[in-house]
Amino acid sequence: MGQRCNTVRSIQAGSLDVVQKMSVALLGAALFLLLVEGNAMADTVNFDNAATGAAPEGWTLTMTGRGQPKWTVEVESTAPSKPNVLKQSGQATFPVALRNGTSILDGFVEVKFKAIAGSEDRAAGIVWRAKDADNYYVKGVRSALDIVGRKGGYGVKVSVPSGQWHSLRCEFAGKLFKVTYDGRPMFEVADESIRDAGMIGLWTKADSVTVFDDLTYGALN
Repeated sequence: MGQRCNTVRSIQAGSLDVVQKMSVALLGAALFLLLVEGNAMADTVNFDNAATGAAPEGWTLTMTGRGQPKWTVEVESTAPSKPNVLKQSGQATFPVALRNGTSILDGFVEVKFKAIAGSEDRAAGIVWRAKDADNYYVKGVRSALDIVGRKGGYGVKVSVPSGQWHSLRCEFAGKLFKVTYDGRPMFEVADESIRDAGMIGLWTKADSVTVFDDLTYGALN
């Protein structure tokens, strides 16, 4: 993805041959059974009890690359769960917010987001299995562009209008990943780059001004 890091993998979809697609479909079915039978327990963070105008407690607010990210809790009249949201309004290669105290190997992470502004980019993403700001999986979307991808990776086109709330979810178990956007399954893929449990979190890119709400996550029991 161009950043200076050890293992940052962006998960996308597309350009699979027929055999690969069949294999991924079977893996997706296995992932669904793991999540259902494993009984994933959920926690939700909506930032409504946090002080506004300041960084939230319980988070490592950092970045991949260079810059000055700015993560603050703000009042947002359109928030899915009023009144507060987490807002990223700084500039960095990839601003990252990692949820302290989380260590999930198999489970899910989901968030609602709205892209507000950005001349270079308008992006939002979810992070899982993060060791630190340089080692994690990320699934992101760019407003009005494609789901972000890296050269040689997977990609699918989807409209992500600015100024509207959307949802992004990833379910992961072992090497299997299933991504859902606005309640619609987008793709499934297998990857083994990061095999250890890690933190979940949020992600943006460049000068994206993005707000997040109702971050939900859980681990398989």
